[in-house]
Amino acid sequence: MRETFRHFANRTSDAAGSPWMFLAALLVIVLWGVTGPLFGFSDTWQLVINTGTTIVTFLMVFLVQNTQNRDAKAIHLKLDELLVASRNARTGLVNLEKLPDKDLEDLGKQFDELQDADAIKDEVREAVHGEVHEEFEKHVPRVTRRKRAAKG
Repeated sequence: MRETFRHFANRTSDAAGSPWMFLAALLVIVLWGVTGPLFGFSDTWQLVINTGTTIVTFLMVFLVQNTQNRDAKAIHLKLDELLVASRNARTGLVNLEKLPDKDLEDLGKQFDELQDADAIKDEVREAVHGEVHEEFEKHVPRVTRRKRAAKG
């Protein structure tokens, strides 16, 4: 049953997201609008579109949610595989999505602190590189002059 629903949900979700399905839905709306004068814009006429769109929306929510859940699981498994395969990664982060919100917030703060530390390291590297580059520029003309003098 579960596999049959998965297959149905994936195919239906793919079809519902296609340009052709959008055009079909647009055509239904246009036809409904054009028939308004024929039915005197009656309550029944309005009820038809309201009921139809409500039913379709209600069913699509479950299909799309099923597809999103599967995609999210697949992405998490792929990321978990990368964490396990990486030497320096903290493998405790595997299945992170199962942690309580408070633990996720605390971990987010840790990553913010790491990012701030990396930003400081980058600034230091740039400053050092800038100083090294300036010193290099000062000495290049002298080196070039010496080479020219040696050749001449």
